[in-house]
Amino acid sequence: MPRTAASTLVSPVPRAADSDRRRTSASVVLRSVLEHGPVARSTVARLTGLSPAAVTEHCARLTGLGLLREEAAPRRSNGVGRPHVPVDLDTGRFVVGGVHVAVPYTTVALLDLRGRVVARRELKHERPDPGRVLARAAGALAALLARAPERRPLGVGVAAGGWVDRESGTVVEHELLGWREVPVRELLADRTGLPVHVDGHARALVSGERLFGRARGSRSVLHLFVGNMVDAAFATNDEVHHGPRSQAGAIAHLPVPGGTEPCVCGRTGCLQAELSERTLCRRARAAGVSDSDNPMHVVAAAAAGDAVARRLLVERARATGRAAGLLLDVLNPETVVVTEAGSMRFDDCLTALREAAGTRRAASVLPTSFPDSVLALAGGSVMLDVLFRDPLGVSPEAI
Repeated sequence: MPRTAASTLVSPVPRAADSDRRRTSASVVLRSVLEHGPVARSTVARLTGLSPAAVTEHCARLTGLGLLREEAAPRRSNGVGRPHVPVDLDTGRFVVGGVHVAVPYTTVALLDLRGRVVARRELKHERPDPGRVLARAAGALAALLARAPERRPLGVGVAAGGWVDRESGTVVEHELLGWREVPVRELLADRTGLPVHVDGHARALVSGERLFGRARGSRSVLHLFVGNMVDAAFATNDEVHHGPRSQAGAIAHLPVPGGTEPCVCGRTGCLQAELSERTLCRRARAAGVSDSDNPMHVVAAAAAGDAVARRLLVERARATGRAAGLLLDVLNPETVVVTEAGSMRFDDCLTALREAAGTRRAASVLPTSFPDSVLALAGGSVMLDVLFRDPLGVSPEAI
């Protein structure tokens, strides 16, 4: 029987659709186990809407990849019927590398599949040359992995502030480090031999909050990051908005009414200049709180009872709240997560932030879920987001 044009055009489509469907279903199953595990396969089927047979197939495949494991002890449902053998994430076999490039230092970490930090190092920048910074990060990753020989790396996630192009793996511009068009993915992959994924730290933390934090299950999330760099990210329906060449979330130079701080762009009163940790430390030095450039010294002074340090942090949190309120009005997210030193540690700072953001939506404004590991998690979340979106795409070299 001769082949028709219709048959040659139609036949590949189901195969491509089936492949996409398998990948999507595997992702849904893995995410369900992340959220509910240890969990019975029948429960996963009920939660996801997949058939029990499909769930069993996907669990077998993910177990074969080393991402899931069966619990040792079967569980009976109400004491009758066949016992269920729950499945859970296998957190003992694989890790991901996380690299966060900040202005004064780089954080290098290993994280398990639940986003928990297994090991971590901080590398102070002797000079911010990108080749040297990334070479030291690769060396630190190798050292951490050497101390955990039972763990195998799936890949490396890199997060940084400024303008980061996810698709090309490039830091397009980081004003404070002086980086321009740095091919981070290429440089780090060459040194580690591992898959490398790169994104902005605000977007990375949106993914981290949705996978492992308080924003899990939220239909839309805004994340505001306030460190030396100030930027934002927005996610809706499980998709983080990147925009053309990943330029979304650039809020550093939004004007602050009444702002007085000079900015590197040449203007006065830009949001980043007003809120940055450099400004906080300068104000702390002027007030006699600390002579350090480390914002954690201001936090420590506030925790020890220094009223001036506490006032500086409350004022900064209030200004951060005003910025969050502005973004709330524009984007109207279900949940707002703020990473800012004072509000993640002190109730009065969080109260000031929420009041400034607007009392009507105060309950939806949350501090980061990861106060003790936020930078390590930012880097690791870039890679973990890739894994949970496409677990069947795990690097064959890692298995």
